[in-house]
This record gives sequence, C-alpha cells and structure tokens, in this order.
Amino acid sequence: MNRKILLVDGNSIMNRAFYAVYGRAPMTAPDGTPTGALNGFFNTLLSVRDEYAPTDICVLFDLKAPTFRHKMSKDYKAQRKGMPPELSAQMPVVKDLLDRMGISRMEMEGYEADDLIGTLSRLGEEDGDTVYILSGDHDDYQLLSDKVSVIMPQSGKGKPPRILVTKEYFEEEYGVSPDVFVYVKALMGDNSDNIKGVDKVGEKTAFKLIAEYKDLEGVLA
Repeated sequence: MNRKILLVDGNSIMNRAFYAVYGRAPMTAPDGTPTGALNGFFNTLLSVRDEYAPTDICVLFDLKAPTFRHKMSKDYKAQRKGMPPELSAQMPVVKDLLDRMGISRMEMEGYEADDLIGTLSRLGEEDGDTVYILSGDHDDYQLLSDKVSVIMPQSGKGKPPRILVTKEYFEEEYGVSPDVFVYVKALMGDNSDNIKGVDKVGEKTAFKLIAEYKDLEGVLA
C-alpha cells in the first residue's frame, strides 16, 4: 500500500504561528512559559492532519549549529537576528509534545529542515508514496512533482488558511516547471537568506527569462 506522507517544516510553522499573535495579549502556561506559537502550530498541524489524512507524519527542525551553507559563505543569513526568546522558549516544548503524541520528528546537525524535507520527499516519491509538505517557505516549490505537493499557509482577510500548490498549479501560475525554479532563485537571489542575485533582476524578470531561455546557460548565451 502506498503511503500518504506529511512532512512539516517545524521552524517555518512555529515562526508563522509566533508572529501571527505577536504584539497581542500573550498566551502563557501557569508557570509563565509563552504558548502562543504552540497553540498556532498544533491548530495548523491537527487541522491539516484531519484534512489530508496522512498515514505518516514527520516534523523537521533546524538546529543552531552552522550548516554546510554557512561554511560555504560567511554571508549566508548573516543579516538575521537570533530567534526571539519568547519563541525559543517554546521550541523544546513543541518537540516534547510531538514526542508525547507519537509524531515523528527529525533534525540533523549541519543541515536545515529544508534539506531533510528534500531528502525524505525524494525517497517517498521513489517509493511511489504521495508526499505533502507543510511549509511557509516558497523554496520548497522546487520539490514539486507528480507525487509531491506543498501545503502553503496564507494570511489575510478573505483568504483560506492555506492552499495546495501542485506541480500543475505552479506551472499555470508561474509559466515554468518546478524543476527550473532553482534557476529562477539563482537569478533573483534571496533577501531572507542574504543571497545576492543578478542586479536589477527581480522575481518577475527571473521567471520571464527562464520561461524564455530554459536555464542559466540559455540566459547567459
């Protein structure tokens, strides 16, 4: 029997949950531990579990240790501030609760949650499984395939809480296939990770260039 696997970017969903209630009256446990991000995280996770009925769930986390990208470039994420203490206090709790609920989780020194998600999604795809990735990170779009989809949370009035981004949805929306999205990212760069792209090439131009010339070699030629 083929499985339905749900891979969750734990840091991404915790971050979204934290900032969704940031600045409001804080939710806390009796001992004063902040709980707002935990509440949002599990509301999202359990809602997605009920909607998609996966046979297997694994939540992936980043670790504080430098990754291979930090070793490649001292500029990688150099502009980022540390995790707010109100959020970092909730990270051990979310992991403890997942363990108590019997939900698998994984983290590995030297790698980000994204790397683990990419590896597990590829292994699941090769086994013929259907894979759903729950993440607010658009970088995961490069993993889209006939077997892999991304459940993307949304915010804003009148919007559904999340959308399912399939390979077909991506191609219709952006005019390129997911397997060339990495070239788009190379051209436009990524401000959130402090990765420079080509000067004056933004998202729209990058998609247009790759749609026309297929890859970086084609653009350069």
